[in-house]
Amino acid sequence: IVILGGLQSISQSYYDAASIDGASYFQKLFYITVPLVKPVLLPAMTLGAVWTFNNINVIYLVTGQAGGTEQADILVSALYKAAFTYNRYSYSAAFAIIVFIFLFLISVFWLKTFDAVKSDNER
Repeated sequence: IVILGGLQSISQSYYDAASIDGASYFQKLFYITVPLVKPVLLPAMTLGAVWTFNNINVIYLVTGQAGGTEQADILVSALYKAAFTYNRYSYSAAFAIIVFIFLFLISVFWLKTFDAVKSDNER
């Protein structure tokens, strides 16, 4: 829905001007659509990755308990099981910090990939 809103916010005049200049569909896509949707796409992708990575509710619904058997574990459900089934709170806290660092590095990678962090002199 967020990406659709970003697509609808692009003015038709950009596409009309590109058509007059003889741009193909792919040129319009790569030179108009992608750069103008990029500010909307970055937060949507970052939040989507974090929410998917921390999707413990699916494991809980499928197995009836967070963690279930080891075959159904993801990192977050294993963390939950270590804390609340095995009472290994310090292990779970350290594990949560590692998961946070991993998600933080993914977010920084996407920020660098999309050139979202620029100083005022570079814009």
